[in-house]
Amino acid sequence: MNAIEIRNLSKSFRGMYAVDHLNMTVPQGAIYGFIGENGSGKSTTMKLICGHLVRDEGEVTLFDREHTDPGVRVRVGALIENAGCFPNSSVYQNLRMQTINLGIENYDEEIRRVLEIVRMEDNADLKFKSCSLGMKQRIGIAMALLGDPALLILDEPINGLDTDGMRIMREILLDITEKYGCTVLISSHILGELEKIATHYGIIRRGKMVMELSAEEMDSRAQVFVSLKTGDMKSALSALSEKYGTVREEDGYIRVYDVADPAEITAFLMERGQAVREIRKNKIGLEEYYIELMSKKEEE
Repeated sequence: MNAIEIRNLSKSFRGMYAVDHLNMTVPQGAIYGFIGENGSGKSTTMKLICGHLVRDEGEVTLFDREHTDPGVRVRVGALIENAGCFPNSSVYQNLRMQTINLGIENYDEEIRRVLEIVRMEDNADLKFKSCSLGMKQRIGIAMALLGDPALLILDEPINGLDTDGMRIMREILLDITEKYGCTVLISSHILGELEKIATHYGIIRRGKMVMELSAEEMDSRAQVFVSLKTGDMKSALSALSEKYGTVREEDGYIRVYDVADPAEITAFLMERGQAVREIRKNKIGLEEYYIELMSKKEEE
């Protein structure tokens, strides 16, 4: 069973498609990284899944049931745009108001449970306006977790966070899936962070799905390269460019693509009197993969 299945989903505003016959599959238990430039349709898609917007056409099913079915709606938690909290109320009070909205009877136990998940059990009495950005994002996730949802939808929850805030958010999201079996659909522009936790990806452009793939598939498609430094970078770059297909200089290193053995390059340069100071084998990451994919789409 898949947590989300979308077929030919469309939504237009003033005659222009924000989501254009989109197809999308999110496996149950996945952390699905939803990727695309600003205006690509990510937030609109999430709002359609949550029922915040009405589709023009297409199908959205959650756990094999129509997404408008009340029985499946209660299994979805979402944080889109912001937490919608009252600034002068405490963290606990804001969560308490949400438990009233959801009709949760054992509210104190439930509030304590979600605060522990988001590492804020010691901040229940803190006023919302006094919380940092990272704390506010975690409060939003805590609100979305009330009622123990099976699907969590998060729109840009790590944007604007500092290094420690992003680390905590990663740990929380991994806990949610591993300990509670929750499926997570998350969008973000910080692809390096997304790459550390996502099990699946969906790349959207101009409202259409460009590609869906698992983290394993992404890793197998990622281009291999050897990164190196020498005493004479200019001469080394020239020599390597003559022998190998794709060679370029980036971030102070020479990159030689589609070469599996660094020793081969070291031997080649040594024959030409070039001493290699540093060399390592690597693969392009999610961000570079995405940029190259989008560049190819622009050329089509």
